[in-house]
Amino acid sequence: MKRLFDFAAAFFGLLVLSPVVLVVALLVRIKLGSPILFTQDRPGLNGKVFKMMKFRTMLDGKDKQGNLLPDEQRMTPFGALLRSTSLDELPGLFNVLKGDMSLVGPRPLLVQYLPLYSPEQARRHHVRPGITGWAQVNGRNAISWEDKFTLDVWYVDNQNFWLDIKILLLTVKKVFVREGVSAEGHVTIEPFKGSNHD
Repeated sequence: MKRLFDFAAAFFGLLVLSPVVLVVALLVRIKLGSPILFTQDRPGLNGKVFKMMKFRTMLDGKDKQGNLLPDEQRMTPFGALLRSTSLDELPGLFNVLKGDMSLVGPRPLLVQYLPLYSPEQARRHHVRPGITGWAQVNGRNAISWEDKFTLDVWYVDNQNFWLDIKILLLTVKKVFVREGVSAEGHVTIEPFKGSNHD
């Protein structure tokens, strides 16, 4: 039932939001150039890697050695607006249609984090990753990694249709108040470096 709901909702969402998607795509092209989409390998269900899609929010500025500049220097006001309103996540609906993602589930993080998880934290991959999730409506990037993973695993153990509806409604509310978009003092959340499991 969850997969059927995801597919139907993503298909309907893309139909309704297609004018918004087109406008955002045009603005990204004008303000940030090509490519319009940011794609990156992310682990999905059972750790299977897929290409996650988002609208670009950063410039490709590099230093003299050819290394990408820090996020704070590459982020533009337009990109920050896309992130704070979650409009950068709209291409993720195509990932939902393909079956790589769900509307609701633990957010797909970086592949290099996989060996850093404790066995308990790794259970977040027992379900499809989501465009939004229980952690996103309970602090998003303003909470610690450990708290975020605890919320992710709680969702895995307690997921049901009505919980998903609740999370989707809370997500709409969070988007309007732009709460917890980034960690305090950072454009994006600090990288996960592993937890002390001793």
